Formats: sequence, structure tokens, C-alpha cells
Amino acid sequence: MRKIFILTIASAFLISCGSKEQSVEAVLSSNDLTKIRAKKDELSTKSQDIANQIKQLDDAIAKLDTNKKIPLITTIQANSKEFVHFLELQGSVQTKKNVLVYPEVPGQLVSVLVKEGQKVAKGQALARIDDGGLSNQLAQLEANEALAKTTFERQKRLWDQRIGSEIQYLQAKTNYEAQKNAVTNLRKSIGKYTIRAPFTGIVDDVIKEQGTVVSPGPGAEVFRVVNLGDMYIETDVPETYISSVVKGKEVEIDFPILGTQVHSKVRQAGNFINPANRTFKVEIGVPNKDRAIKPNLTAKLKINDYTNPTAILIPQSIISENSKGQQYVYVVETSNDKSIAKQVIIETGKTQGDVVEVTKGLTSGMEIVEEGARSVKDKQEVKILKVAK
Repeated sequence: MRKIFILTIASAFLISCGSKEQSVEAVLSSNDLTKIRAKKDELSTKSQDIANQIKQLDDAIAKLDTNKKIPLITTIQANSKEFVHFLELQGSVQTKKNVLVYPEVPGQLVSVLVKEGQKVAKGQALARIDDGGLSNQLAQLEANEALAKTTFERQKRLWDQRIGSEIQYLQAKTNYEAQKNAVTNLRKSIGKYTIRAPFTGIVDDVIKEQGTVVSPGPGAEVFRVVNLGDMYIETDVPETYISSVVKGKEVEIDFPILGTQVHSKVRQAGNFINPANRTFKVEIGVPNKDRAIKPNLTAKLKINDYTNPTAILIPQSIISENSKGQQYVYVVETSNDKSIAKQVIIETGKTQGDVVEVTKGLTSGMEIVEEGARSVKDKQEVKILKVAK
């Protein structure tokens, strides 16, 4: 209908030009510059008049045509909410109480006193090594000490009564102290033939069996003792987060193999940037009351590095970019029962999952085009199917 109407006007215009005015060919053949310019100005004026008339007709059609195609969209409302951003990293569980226990002296293991998986207390005997007769020597020294003590005590009583010589008293005292020191030193030496737990924990591995000859040094470990109560995760954090990942920051720890999540905090942040990979180390404590978490277990970390209590979040999928590299979305303005999509330039901040924080361009309460965002144009009329809160 619209095309027929426009053709009719154009035909009338041509007929009018042909009947009352010189044709373009006639003006060109005259080679008169003044006439040519005048003809051009005349046609330009009429062309503008026709364009204005066509626009009026388009506006009338838009108002009267009930079958026009208006884009169907859905919208979401921009609302302020707390935005907690997490830095996602990976690490493995460690413990500072995971040690191999070595003998202090060489000899044959005459007894192994614990089993794998057994809980032990700090200082508890784990195994004994043949002391080569030192226990018998200790018994003799203890007898000598007892005799020296008795002699000294008697000599002291006499000396207190001014009976006997001072030299006899001093000799008795010196002999007693020498015997006592000899017993103390031998007990310390014999103590090295008993292997003891360095801390409270669990015997994870009994490496040497009873009857084995052992000696100090690498390769001579007898037990592995582990304490699962003081666990931690150490991981490398990029240097760009040095001001946001600090001691006390909240951390979510996920153990995929166990299907377990626990909450913790950064208990130590390193002060040294590794020049090789531009990272610094952080240490995160791991609660382990049920002892299910083991050393070297892989963990996924989510460290809270940024929080905005009044952030506006929108799906990344509705953001477009213009030729200038600016990001934009469409908001809907409704007036006189007509909804118009309007392009708004925005600035974004941090991203988490499929949403992004908008730092500039949107305010709370705005209706933002969600479904259909890629198909609408600026200042285009749209029809809203629903508004998501």
C-alpha cells in the first residue's frame, strides 16, 4: 500500500515536470550554467518536500497499522545487592607435623612398640634399640652413686660437728657429684636407644621391622608420624592481589574428592614476591575435626578479595560493544503506554560466574533488556513480555 502511494506521488511529480517545466535533458543541452544550477536547486527543494511527505506517511502508517512487527523482549530490574567476589585458585593440603623419625644411635631394633594408625602422645616410646650392655653399666653406676652419697652425707655430719678434716669432706662431696653426673650422662645416652614420638599424632607408617639394624642418617627412617589437627593449604597468589588478599580474608575450600566444603581464613600472607612467576604465598588454615582431610589432598580455593555491599549486577550475555570499544546495554523507558529501548553506555568492574558488576551507567530501579537484547535498536519501540525482579 505504502509503495503504491509513493509511486503515485513520484509519477505525478514527473508528469508535472514534463508538462510545465523543462526536462533535465533540455537544461543540460543548453550548456547554460545558471539554468543548470537553478534546475538543481528546484529539484533538491522538491525532493526534500517529497521526503517530508513520506515521513509523514510513515508516521501515519505506524500509528494505524496494527500488524506492525515490534520486537518482543523480557527485562530485568537493576537492583543494588551485596557483591562478594572470589579469587579462584588451587592448592594442596600440607601439615608442619608430618615427619620421618630417625634413630639417634646405631644398633638393632629389639622391639617395635606401636602399629600403623595408632595414636601416640608426645614423648611416647615407639621402639627400642639394643644398647649393647649400657643398662648393666647404669646399674653399677647407680650403686656407686648410692655409696658415694652415703659417704658424703656421713662426712658432712662429722664436718658439721667439727670432726675430721675439711679435705675428707671435700673429697666425699666431689666423689658423690662425679658419680651423680656419670649416672645422669649414662641415662641420657641410654635414652637415645629409645625412639620416641616427636609430637602427639598418628603413626602413619612403620618403616623398619623388629630385628632390623638401624643407624642415623638418610634412608634409616623408622616411622612416619603425622598430626592431622594442624593442617593448612599453601598457594601462590598473583602479585596484583597483594593489597586485597591479606591476613583474615574469608576463604571457601572445596575438596572435590571428599565432596566436602569448609570455611576458613587466610592466616598468613607472604611479604616476598617471587620474581620468577610474580606471585606471593598465602597460608590458609584447614579445620579437620573428623581427621578426614589428609596431607597432599587437592583443594579448590575461593578467596574473598573484593566486596561491594551496593553493587548492580547484570548477566554478561546482554552486554554489547560498539565500534569505539564502549560497552552498552538497552534500558526500557515507558511513556503513554509505549515502551522504547534506549542504548546506555556502561562501565563494568569484576566478574563472577556469568554476572558482572556495573560501576557506571545504571541506577537501581532501571529496567534492562535481557532476552532480545541483541535484536533491538536504539530508540526502537519494544513490547515487554515480563519483568524479572
